[in-house]
Amino acid sequence: MAAPGENLKINPDRLWDSLMEMAQIGPGVAGGNNRQTLTDEDAAGRALFQKWCEEAGCSLGLDQMGNMFARREGEDPEALPVYVGSHLDTQPTGGKYDGVLGVLGGLEIIRTLNDLGIKTKHPIVATNFTNEEGTRYAPAMLSSGVFAGIHTQDWAYERQDAEGKSFGDELKRIGWRGEEETGARKMHAFFELHIEQGPILEAENKDIGVVTHGQGLSWTQVTLIGKDSHTGSTPMPMRRNAGLGMARILEKVDEIAWSHAPHAVGAAGHIDVYPNSRNVIPGKVVFTVDFRSPDLSVIEDMEQRLRLDGQTIAQEMGLEISFEKVGGFDPVAFDETCVSAVRSAAERLGYSHMDLISGAGHDACWINRVAPTAMVMCPCVDGLSHNEAEEISREWAKAGADVLLHAVVETAEVVG
Repeated sequence: MAAPGENLKINPDRLWDSLMEMAQIGPGVAGGNNRQTLTDEDAAGRALFQKWCEEAGCSLGLDQMGNMFARREGEDPEALPVYVGSHLDTQPTGGKYDGVLGVLGGLEIIRTLNDLGIKTKHPIVATNFTNEEGTRYAPAMLSSGVFAGIHTQDWAYERQDAEGKSFGDELKRIGWRGEEETGARKMHAFFELHIEQGPILEAENKDIGVVTHGQGLSWTQVTLIGKDSHTGSTPMPMRRNAGLGMARILEKVDEIAWSHAPHAVGAAGHIDVYPNSRNVIPGKVVFTVDFRSPDLSVIEDMEQRLRLDGQTIAQEMGLEISFEKVGGFDPVAFDETCVSAVRSAAERLGYSHMDLISGAGHDACWINRVAPTAMVMCPCVDGLSHNEAEEISREWAKAGADVLLHAVVETAEVVG
């Protein structure tokens, strides 16, 4: 495959203007976005993306999970398409770039090739996957998971939000349920551009992260049962304090993660305490331990040690304990050829770069199961994401999209 010339660049002003225009749909209260999946705001964002894609001469495909596929034809009708994209849905207090940069970066590739009259052997398809965030409908990466055969579509349709509204019903309500069978498409390759959502690239003063792996994830829900009793009148020796038990287990969680430094993390983000009253010793706590590592054996070790240490602590304190695996996926190793295309693109364009392991889950992690896949990352200010203050610079967006352009075009093969 011939490498594209180093003078091939995206239009950075057009990309930035598109990001800002999309951000006007579902504005947050503090400068970011609240465009949660399958809401009216999501529908409006999809309609704008569709309009732009059709203006760029693309045909739009829509599958039964609402995944959008904007296709620019290639010269070889038999050649499988190169897909590029991410997601348009946001967190309730999300930023303007998480996911959106990858979708509009894919569109910008198509616009740039149109501007320059460049033809490729393989078609190029800009993609928007439904419900990557998983906030309104758990789990995250739901639709790319159905596409890759991880979840069944019926199961996905039955997911409910906090108000009891089902995914399937809401997808139909907003008018974005297609007829195409989910996962029927075959891909030559898939590329995803994303903000890092971490501080490493900015701290190392690098323009580009070449993502070689994605961390695996393990969610274990722990339930501790003691006895709720008066905080003032219950003698210390007679307490069965589930809250204290949780605190001791979370100390162990921290120790376990540190023992596998630097490429492992662990904490509990979801915690429910019962009865959650100021003057009642907690009689029950339910919390979810989130362990992550790019090494499956490390994840398995952390899970095992959590259960052993948790059992010991509960037994010593007279507490009942139970564990339930409520989520997770194995570590991801991205395709070496696609990763090499990203790395060589950064070098050809003169952007500083480093190999990176993604700490967050992305649609690319599931698509990697069914097609050769790689990711490009650009820095974000202070590593902040899933926050309305999430910010990137125009220069970072341009660098990431330029590298994406070169990797995609090299893989799609220029004709003529």
